[in-house]
Amino acid sequence: MSKLRVGIIGAGSISDMHFQSYHHHPEVELVAVCDLKKDRAEVKAKQYNIEHVFTDYQDLLALDTLDAVSICTWNNSHADIAIAALANDKHVLVEKPLSKTVEEAERVQKAVEKSTKTLQVGFVRRFATNTAVLKRFIDAGDLGQLYYAKASSLRVLGNPGGWFSDVERSGGGPLIDIGVHIIDMCWYLMGKPKVQSVTGSTYKALGNRANIEYKSFYQAADYDPDHNTVEDLATAMIKFENGATLAVDASFTLHGKEDKTEVHLFGEKGGATIEPALSLYTEQHNVLTDITPKIDAPTFDFNESFQNEINHFVDCAKGHMTTIAPVEDGLEVMKILAAIYESSQTGKEIRFD
Repeated sequence: MSKLRVGIIGAGSISDMHFQSYHHHPEVELVAVCDLKKDRAEVKAKQYNIEHVFTDYQDLLALDTLDAVSICTWNNSHADIAIAALANDKHVLVEKPLSKTVEEAERVQKAVEKSTKTLQVGFVRRFATNTAVLKRFIDAGDLGQLYYAKASSLRVLGNPGGWFSDVERSGGGPLIDIGVHIIDMCWYLMGKPKVQSVTGSTYKALGNRANIEYKSFYQAADYDPDHNTVEDLATAMIKFENGATLAVDASFTLHGKEDKTEVHLFGEKGGATIEPALSLYTEQHNVLTDITPKIDAPTFDFNESFQNEINHFVDCAKGHMTTIAPVEDGLEVMKILAAIYESSQTGKEIRFD
């Protein structure tokens, strides 16, 4: 069977997971890399024995010897690159979020509809073992109708700076960077119900806290302690047409004890915690009961989840299956994110048609 020939656009930090996962896949050949910084692209090319190095993604997409691309660039370039890739007859895996705005996401969807190629959105938590196991219980009806979910992704000190803290390139802060993961995971597990309304608040109270000493945190390559135009914290209540609700908060920085990610779902027949570790709760014979699945990865396994995501994308590109993270889902999640920001700006509930 011929190998899928892949190029990666953007050689920043998140691209490491794409390079590694493709490299470990026996049916993939990495043939091209592109980055605005040529030296950074050349480092990846040398590390993974990649033939072609570019600084303009259009040159990479023009390669006839290329079947698919991963887009690992700034959020504000996702849509344009994805559309160009589809126009060049390439399969596309685009990192979350699908785009910076709803309008851009709609343009991508139209491009997908005109194409015969796969576009997969990088909702990597859908591919985590604990998510897959919990979905099996949910799909079997063990939790009944899910009517409430509560999700938090909170960093005490974790504004990466650089493009992450520049709203023109990122589109937002913790909501669009890490909040998107827990929103998508809950929405996906709840059966992707149609959104009815969104109420959100964002806060810019602390900035990037470059003054803090004796505590290290991840910093982007272009970290600038004097530049920050994104929120510190975002909170939201999302109501669905089926009556269910989702409460979310996500932060880059706040006055708290420690970083934490917690995700809980509640149904008519049972509930579940998926983070920090998978556990289910129900009642049997009039007795409250906990169920702890015996699995290798009860919490989010970063490396394994990315490998699963890449494996799935390769299978889809080869025509073996249809992606579980299609463009339509990327658009719906983008609508939720945009509504949270709009609600915060206007002070009003945003209702969906």
